[in-house]
Amino acid sequence: MILRPPNKTELSEVSELCLRSKAYWGYDEAFMISCRDELTLTEADLCNDKVAVAEDRIGLAGVVQVSNDQTGCYLEKLFVDTDRIGQGVGKILYEWSISAAREFGAKELIVEADPDAAPFYERMGCQRKGQANSGSIQGRILPRYVHIL
Repeated sequence: MILRPPNKTELSEVSELCLRSKAYWGYDEAFMISCRDELTLTEADLCNDKVAVAEDRIGLAGVVQVSNDQTGCYLEKLFVDTDRIGQGVGKILYEWSISAAREFGAKELIVEADPDAAPFYERMGCQRKGQANSGSIQGRILPRYVHIL
């Protein structure tokens, strides 16, 4: 497994991976349509944030994105392709996100998690620190975690 920056030509493929991974939790079509914009990786993301894809001889296995601004350092995306869930790809991507946050000079990494993914972030060492509003679904509340660096 290697981690590398995605190419601009892969943005559509990587965004579709994010959507497949999100849909793994059984969300209906209307929910997934609402999430599409937030789960789409753009050229601006590649310029402004730290982004990596996990790839092996089979192909793309996952993606991770970390942003940093005056409000904090955030794990924007961490998605594993559905046929790779449970194979350690998420852990590799999460460890990369911690390194990326440190490169930004952050003291903590903030994770606003899908409720179904919360146990994963707890296993990775995140501590629950309240809640956050979903960026896609009005009225949906997400658990907020912090990983102290």
